[in-house]
Amino acid sequence: MPLSDTQIRNLKPKAKPYKVSDFDGLYVTVTPSGSRLWHLKYRIDGREKRLSFGAYPAVSLVQARQLRDEARAKLANNEDPGETKRRQKLLDRERRSHTFEDQAKGYIDKARREGRAPATMAKTEWLLDMACADFGKWPITDITSPAILTCLRKVEAKGNYETAKRLRSKIGGVFRYAIANGLAETDPTQALKDALVRAKPTPRAAITDPKALGGLLRAIDAFEGQTTTRIGLQLLALLAQRPGELRHANWADIDLQGAVWSIPAERMKMRRPHSVPLAAPAMELLNELHEITGNGSYLFPSLRSVKRPMSENTLNAALRRMGYGGDEMTAHGFRACFSTLANESGLWHPDAIERQLAHVEGNAVRRAYARGEHWEERARMMDWWAGYLTELRAS
Repeated sequence: MPLSDTQIRNLKPKAKPYKVSDFDGLYVTVTPSGSRLWHLKYRIDGREKRLSFGAYPAVSLVQARQLRDEARAKLANNEDPGETKRRQKLLDRERRSHTFEDQAKGYIDKARREGRAPATMAKTEWLLDMACADFGKWPITDITSPAILTCLRKVEAKGNYETAKRLRSKIGGVFRYAIANGLAETDPTQALKDALVRAKPTPRAAITDPKALGGLLRAIDAFEGQTTTRIGLQLLALLAQRPGELRHANWADIDLQGAVWSIPAERMKMRRPHSVPLAAPAMELLNELHEITGNGSYLFPSLRSVKRPMSENTLNAALRRMGYGGDEMTAHGFRACFSTLANESGLWHPDAIERQLAHVEGNAVRRAYARGEHWEERARMMDWWAGYLTELRAS
């Protein structure tokens, strides 16, 4: 007869273990200590085996019967439920031995092998260090969406909404890396997409008024700090490239005869090689700079070590020394200066301007056809831009 909860509760221990059957192979083993343990007796390949389901009442009668039915379903498919359970336990133990920190290191190593820019790698490591401080030692399978949200809320509490968003993305990248390695099944960051405060986009400060830009150019010319810093700001104004790309520029990238700066893909934000035409004023500055740093690799080496580029804060700090606050002008802002004034001139095709800025077309279909470099127009445009800046400087 099938067992009832009342019968199981009333089972008393004896000097030796004894069994009380339910049905379809399920039974309770009562131990001398009073424990009541669920077991299933089954046969496979002519051999009798036993499968444990846990102790009553932690595993209820209903649950035990459900586990029995699942095991019998496996037997119907000629699958040994005991062996399946053993393999699953080994897999779970293996998964639990892999921590978030371990997978984060693997994710970072993979990104480094893919040739990500040094600045990108530094930011990735910085972000994931914050996550590792909270749950780096946890098995990656134990980390839940609420645990990750607690970490992100700490960043948000400081008003760093964009950082929190990027941190969520990097944590998600680690989980997807673990899923690919068979060490996790889901990415808990997917449930947090709408849980974070959305930061209002704030464009980098830039001077786009021609008269004010002329004043800035004169201030840069009169800068009394390091010569290399002054040249760096002058080249940013002339070339309209990202400060990080200029700071990491190598002399091997500069063709002083052909007047071309070729930036390899690994140092570009969009991971596409980019070439920049060099107008005569830019060439004059590069020749001046070559006299100072031409014996090394970097155009703008660090003052502390020629093996490292100039600090990312150097150019912005120089602008502050000249009296330009962060809400007025930034090193990155020279790109907006060029884009705004070149477009307002009406002299140049917008695609040529965008290509000079190394922007990637957002429309995938249009991007597939717009593969031209607009090189000749860009060369003329940069000559015009250099002349225009000279006029602003003198006005």
